Amino acid sequence: MKDLAGRVLAGDIRAAARAISLIERREDDLASLVADLYPSTGGAYRIGITGPPGAGKSTLAGCLAQRFVAAGRAVGILAVDIASPFSGGALLGDRIRMQGLASDPAVFIRSMGNEGRPGGLCSAARDAIRVMEAMGKDLVLVETAGVGQSDVDVTHCVDAVVLTLVPESGDEIQLLKAGVMEIADVIALNKYDRPGATGLAGELKETLHARGELDGWESRLVCTVGTHGEGLEELYEALEAFSRHLKSGDRLAVLRERQIRRELRERVEGRLTSRLNAAPARERLDRAVSRVCAGEDDPYNAAERLLGET
Repeated sequence: MKDLAGRVLAGDIRAAARAISLIERREDDLASLVADLYPSTGGAYRIGITGPPGAGKSTLAGCLAQRFVAAGRAVGILAVDIASPFSGGALLGDRIRMQGLASDPAVFIRSMGNEGRPGGLCSAARDAIRVMEAMGKDLVLVETAGVGQSDVDVTHCVDAVVLTLVPESGDEIQLLKAGVMEIADVIALNKYDRPGATGLAGELKETLHARGELDGWESRLVCTVGTHGEGLEELYEALEAFSRHLKSGDRLAVLRERQIRRELRERVEGRLTSRLNAAPARERLDRAVSRVCAGEDDPYNAAERLLGET
């Protein structure tokens, strides 16, 4: 693994692709790979692009990647797509739509399936971002699978969230207010040349104004037509402004600490679940269930005992 890690750190594209494949497959020696890469991670500006299906997330991601490359940034793109019901892999629709970037040496694109998980991401997303950072990318765009109101996983692994909407989203806004809209640092109202765009833009502005600032930042609305490049400069500037906002004071450090805390909790909970599902623990669980059902123990004491034995 040290050889693979060394090649990733040297910017080897094939090595990075292989490392992400190992992460997806959850190989046994994955921990050593991540440990070797981890000291070289954390330096990228991580931007999540989320929103409902068909909103133009891939188009905006591609346009933003080109703009950041023009500004001298090395860009990684993690495109999470709906998993194939047959193979379980990504359908690669996002990567196909970004073919124009594939030959750019400053851009590394990886598509991943969402494993059928809710939330818009996959379990390997965090470590895939770290691989891109370790290979030298100083900006990582994370495009989620099509999401609904409660799919907010992206906020747990990026610094900035762009919520992409279209004029047809008007009927969904009330629902989105209770979920994914609350995590948006920037809202891109895409396909602004369609009917109903002006009215929705007004409603979104009112919503953002009523919500006010959060930690000194009021979410911005940018109207775009991604296929024509309209509004892309304003979107780029909004994201750069948010980056400066994060770097003022200790905002970015606090955000990253909160994300690591959540990740560690999830990993510990996952390990406990795995141990509880192992054969010896299953036998102890069966005995505990029998005692509780027979009235010889109660659920609280039984759970504490299992926790101590796991």
